[in-house]
Amino acid sequence: MRARALWFSGRRVAELRPEDAPAPGPGEVRIEAALSAVSHGTEMLVYRGEVPEDLPLDLPTFAGGFSFPIKHGYASTGRVLDTGPGVEILSPGDPVFVHHPHQDVFTVPAGFPVRLPEALDPLRAVFFANMETALNVVHDAPARLGEAAVVFGGGVVGLLVTRLLKMSGLSPVLAVEPIPERRKLALEMGADAAFGPDEDLKGRVYGATGGRGADVAVEASGSGAALAAAVECVAVEGTVVAASWYGTKPVGLPLGGRFHRGRVRVRSSQVGMVAPELAARWDGERRRGAVISLLGDPRIPLGSLPAHRVPFGEAPHAYRMLDAGRNGAVQVVFDYGGM
Repeated sequence: MRARALWFSGRRVAELRPEDAPAPGPGEVRIEAALSAVSHGTEMLVYRGEVPEDLPLDLPTFAGGFSFPIKHGYASTGRVLDTGPGVEILSPGDPVFVHHPHQDVFTVPAGFPVRLPEALDPLRAVFFANMETALNVVHDAPARLGEAAVVFGGGVVGLLVTRLLKMSGLSPVLAVEPIPERRKLALEMGADAAFGPDEDLKGRVYGATGGRGADVAVEASGSGAALAAAVECVAVEGTVVAASWYGTKPVGLPLGGRFHRGRVRVRSSQVGMVAPELAARWDGERRRGAVISLLGDPRIPLGSLPAHRVPFGEAPHAYRMLDAGRNGAVQVVFDYGGM
């Protein structure tokens, strides 16, 4: 079966290329995509060529390399088209999520797709990868009942982290975001207050926390300046969780002041691994189950996140718009015309 896939053929060059989606062999399934979500952080770094060229690919569904061309993306929802011999865990018609690049039809091992509940709205399901990242960030924080948090960044991951922290019993949960419309979204997602990075940031955080500073700060904006500000805003023995991937962008941190005397911890959160201290009880399967439950949880207003649906045939233009900052959508979703 012929298919189309989105490739980055060079820096800031996106194009649709023909692909083969062969009939599934033993242990394989063929998927027809319905929607796929663009990662406004990681994927745009790849599109702009801001990733080390020799970095190994970290998903088996990727193709090419970071030196270009590369087939990237990791948030696709659809249905099983057909299955190969020996596949018992999936059947034709099953709704699924797959960490797969943007492509209308593709064949993968049967263990790759995550089967979704029939009742789950595909537009909620397409946030699976972001929700998985947000849950991992909260596990890495760690977030404790009654503590205070500040979240830098009002993109999808930052907004989901804000909501999950609030559901975990943290108070106050503060949001820092330069765009006013996204500050409003942070309040809708449960933030107790939302303000811009230039609004006496340190004073606002310390004022809201009784002068202690936040117990945990999450940097989910992709800004090195935000990471530096997070270090200054946490309490003594506080934790800064770096959820962003910076690629090749240099980041400077002020390590001679608050970081040193406040014994601040800076921790990386990467969704490829669960928090080490949880590894005896949590694995990928348990986390996936929790993500599905959260996607269906009515307390999480995913419908509040403006999703700009773009026909897949116009995907290259969408990247140019995102790169130029002309699209105010929190989430761009490619629509393949299915479901």
